[in-house]
Amino acid sequence: MLNLTVEIDPSSGFCFGVVYAIEMAEDILDEFGTLYCLGDIVHNDEEVRRLEAKGLQIINHDQMEAITDAKVLIRAHGEPPSTYELALKNNLELIDASCPVVLKLQNRIKNSFDKEDKIYIYGKHGHAEVVGLLGQTNNEAVVFQSLEELDLASMPREITLYSQTTKSTDSFYEINKVLSENGITVNTNDTICRQVSNRDKELRDFARKYDRIIFVSGTKSSNGKVLYNVCKDQNPNTYFVSSTEDVKPEWFTEKEKIGICGATSTPMWLMEQVKAHLEQL
Repeated sequence: MLNLTVEIDPSSGFCFGVVYAIEMAEDILDEFGTLYCLGDIVHNDEEVRRLEAKGLQIINHDQMEAITDAKVLIRAHGEPPSTYELALKNNLELIDASCPVVLKLQNRIKNSFDKEDKIYIYGKHGHAEVVGLLGQTNNEAVVFQSLEELDLASMPREITLYSQTTKSTDSFYEINKVLSENGITVNTNDTICRQVSNRDKELRDFARKYDRIIFVSGTKSSNGKVLYNVCKDQNPNTYFVSSTEDVKPEWFTEKEKIGICGATSTPMWLMEQVKAHLEQL
């Protein structure tokens, strides 16, 4: 036995938007035994498998075209207007679990689009939330993941800037600063979810307290990749795992203090499972 001391970061685990979506799905599954979900309900394979065992069926937009007279859950990331139009056409009952923060952002972008603003969105290309945001602008807004994608000299001299809700506040304000320094008037809309962005500082403090950090996340989670690197910057002995199967005993030596944390899409039950596994080494 290695006699490891293992502690879970109390601030890690699902954000409230994901909790809301999963609770809504579980209530319907308990009552009806089956439910379609448009895309992975959360970017964590272990949690998706748990819900699939209860009757959740993950579908994509193409599959939704062929479904009629059924219940379909919209996950926390939100959806573009075209999804709601298809639901009306196919007589689908949408269980809308869009995160309130995302819905508010969608409305703000739609209002800006109606005013014919030049809209730029700092976000990940193809991310489900960003697809929903773009849909509010008839796919006319400019999405960029970094300043290197933008030709500052040819950009409009006045833009309206938004951000995907899970982006880094530091990066967002650095982008705003550079645009302003290049003579662009930026109507800045800070639409980053503080429950997510505050994890950054909390994890910096958490990661420094331990000999090693086990970061638990699904490989599809954008937020997971960012927060893993936050931990790694503070503690080089940080390891990314998606389940107990990824844990390697040779990472550890006797009586070390181990911290476990995760993404906003990582369920607490999975971190507890990893903790129990480590305590048995």
